[in-house]
Amino acid sequence: MTKADIINKIVEDTGLAKRDVAATVEAFMEEIRQCMAERKENVFLRGFGTFTVKHRAQKTARNISKNTTLVIEAHDFPAFKPAKSFIAKMK
Repeated sequence: MTKADIINKIVEDTGLAKRDVAATVEAFMEEIRQCMAERKENVFLRGFGTFTVKHRAQKTARNISKNTTLVIEAHDFPAFKPAKSFIAKMK
């Protein structure tokens, strides 16, 4: 399912204007992006799941084909953990 499919389904279910629904979905996604990327905050959606910011420490890696070592810098990345009720519905 794509973002366009989600928008079309919400329009079909609610009868709202497609332009308004698209703007709402886009604003929702942008707010999650800003919370996680800029403010490093987790986003908790009860009954759906949690978007968290995880941190990976700096590490060294090897390129075996060139016989060199690389330094992979420390970085943050997004992760999602579904809620228990969401997992139960999937089973």
